[in-house]
Amino acid sequence: MNIYVGSLSFRMKEDELRKAFEGFGEVTSAKIINDKYSGKSKGFGFVEMPNDAEAKKAIDELNGQEIGGRRIVVNESVERTERTERRPSFRDRDRDNDRRGGRSNRY
Repeated sequence: MNIYVGSLSFRMKEDELRKAFEGFGEVTSAKIINDKYSGKSKGFGFVEMPNDAEAKKAIDELNGQEIGGRRIVVNESVERTERTERRPSFRDRDRDNDRRGGRSNRY
């Protein structure tokens, strides 16, 4: 089972996250998500546990607990759906008009 862990301390390391879950069973992986530009933690991560019963126990026991000075949020991760192409906004239209020498709604 893939588990979402939110509200993590920005100083928490992946091995600390792994240790928090290993008390409930085998942990396949523990990953803290970092910002791709700054490299700093985004304050959330994911833990994979192969045994669903152990994973559910970890979710029940750890959700709302304080770890690293913060109350963490723990729940089953939901698979992300495919993103659709975003529709152009008014800003995009204004930017395109500026590039073509057209009028803009900006003052």
